[in-house]
Amino acid sequence: MKIYSEINWGVIGVGNVCEVKSAPAMKQIAHSHLTAVMRRNEAKAEDYAKRHQVPHWYSDANKLISHPDIHAIYIATPPHAHLELTRLAAEAGKAVYVEKPMARNHPECLEMISICEKYQVPLYVAYYRRKLPHFLRIKEHIHRGDLGEIRTVQINLKQALHNDLIANSETNWRVIPEIAGGGYFFDLASHQLDLLDFFFGPIADASGFATNQGKAYPAEDLVVGSFAFESGLLGSGNWCFTADENSAVDEVIIYGSEGEIRFETFGKGEFEIRWRNGLWEKFHFELPRHIQQPLIQSIVDELRGQGHCPSTGESGARANWVMDQITSNFPSDKS
Repeated sequence: MKIYSEINWGVIGVGNVCEVKSAPAMKQIAHSHLTAVMRRNEAKAEDYAKRHQVPHWYSDANKLISHPDIHAIYIATPPHAHLELTRLAAEAGKAVYVEKPMARNHPECLEMISICEKYQVPLYVAYYRRKLPHFLRIKEHIHRGDLGEIRTVQINLKQALHNDLIANSETNWRVIPEIAGGGYFFDLASHQLDLLDFFFGPIADASGFATNQGKAYPAEDLVVGSFAFESGLLGSGNWCFTADENSAVDEVIIYGSEGEIRFETFGKGEFEIRWRNGLWEKFHFELPRHIQQPLIQSIVDELRGQGHCPSTGESGARANWVMDQITSNFPSDKS
């Protein structure tokens, strides 16, 4: 992997996710610069560039990728474009940072990994929760043995059809399988499954059922799944995206032989732990304004030869594999 002293970023797909969550952080990090942005709508690309003081803007991804001063490409498009844009960036010798889920399905993820290996460029995935402070603390409690032996983990996510948790976009591509790979399960559960991978290591086996009960869109809206980690730990999940708004819940519970931890995946920087004595304690951490900044910092550090990013193509692909296994009964067109 080539080592750089300064990192110049190019961003493909400057939509809502790039307003606060991600791209602005590239200007806040030392030795990191936001050099160019691209969007198919040239007027919107220019508008973003001027509002965020970005020197160059394009409506053609190839022109951005071929910019000689850019070292790393952030692909912030819907998943259906990730594979081809990764190919173009890798062929140009640029490091690749791709939004989650990594692709529409696991085979596409494997192809992305193979392409980046062929051209000897690093591949990172935007599972930024791996670097947020409260999740790092949870991992510390787990591995320090504060819960005793971990027995099981449960995911429970229920959302109404229209809610604030699901990201806004100009078109609702997140529920069109040929664009997103699936529905909101692929958009949101990918974060949860990757986080469990971060805590406990890879999932070795998974199965489940998916269906469309609400008939509001083509993708699955109800998913149940079970999974077994390589370590032997067992877990389960229940995801529903057409629940009553009063039933909304976002909860992950980690049960140990001597305690438990409860947290929201998509909430504030908080979690609760029940200690051996039966008493509960709540922890709160301030989250960065640009929520992806700690992960982007780790990418910049690695590209400068001074650190390591914990979210790679290999780890990102594992989340896709688990989701494919859990939803394997649901007919969809992801190609």
